[in-house]
Amino acid sequence: MLKGSLVALVTPFDDHNRVDYAALKRLIDFHVAEGSDGLVVAGTTGESATLATDEHIELITRAVELADGRLPIIAGTGSNSTAQTVDLSVAVGDTGIFGYLVVVPYYNKPVQEGMFRHFTAVADAVDKPVMLYNVPGRTASDLLPETVARLAEHENIWAIKEATGDIDRLRDIQAVVPADFGLFSGDDFTVLPFVEQGGHGVVTVSGNVIPAQMAELCRLASAEEHDAAKAIDDRLQPLNTALFLESNPIPVKWAVCQMGLISPHIRLPLTEFSAQYHDQMRAAMSGAGVETGT
Repeated sequence: MLKGSLVALVTPFDDHNRVDYAALKRLIDFHVAEGSDGLVVAGTTGESATLATDEHIELITRAVELADGRLPIIAGTGSNSTAQTVDLSVAVGDTGIFGYLVVVPYYNKPVQEGMFRHFTAVADAVDKPVMLYNVPGRTASDLLPETVARLAEHENIWAIKEATGDIDRLRDIQAVVPADFGLFSGDDFTVLPFVEQGGHGVVTVSGNVIPAQMAELCRLASAEEHDAAKAIDDRLQPLNTALFLESNPIPVKWAVCQMGLISPHIRLPLTEFSAQYHDQMRAAMSGAGVETGT
C-alpha cells in the first residue's frame, strides 16, 4: 500500500501566468531528493480550480514524465460536476499516474446519496485507484463514515484523505472500512496523532516546504517512535500555523518562492501573501530548519 507523506504540490506559474514546467521539474527533483513518498498534482493546493482543461491534462502528463517513475503521481481530477470529473479522470488515465484524488463536490452541497453516486460514477469509469477527499471546510459538505463504508466496497476506491482535523472521525471511519483501506490525514496539524492511531500517512501542504521532515514524521509515528516523532512535530507546528495564515495555497507558494524553487505568481482570485505575515513565516521556516534566499 502507498503510505507516508504525499505532498499536495503547488503549481508554479511564470511571468505570463502560464504553467512553468522548468520550475515543475525543480520541484519534482527536490521532492525525489528529499524523500517524499508521492505527489498529488493539480489538487486544491495546485490551484486546480484555475486550470483550463487542456492545462490540467498537460500538467498531469508532464508531471508523470518528469517524475520518470521516481515518485508516484496522484492526479487531482475532482470538481463539482460529476460528468466533468469523469471526463478529466478518463483523459489522464493513460498518462502513467498511480491514481486519482477526487474531492467532495463543492458549492452544490450534495446529500450523502449524491456523494455516493458521484464517487461511484468516477470509480466505475476508471481503472486506477481513487482516493476520496473530504474537506468540509472548503466544500460545505461532509462525507460521513457510513458513506465512506459504502464506497470502500468499490474495487477502485482505495483510500480517503480526511481533512476534518478530527481524530474521532478517523476512529469512526476505521470502525466501518476494511483494514487495508487507506487512511490519510488532510490536516498537517494532526498528522502525528492521526498516524499513531492507525492512519497510513498524510496528503500535506507543509510537505512542500519541509518534505524530508514530514516524511520522517510519518515513518516515526508509524513505527511508534513517539518521542522522536513528537520532537519533529513540535518543531513543525509554527510552520503549519504560518502556512494557513491566509487561504491555501497563498502562504505556501510564497514560502516555496523564498526557497528559490518557484516564482511568486498565483492566479486570481487568490492574491499575493500579505506583507504583515512575512516575518512570522520567515521565523517559522527558520525554526523548522528551512533555508531561504532572504
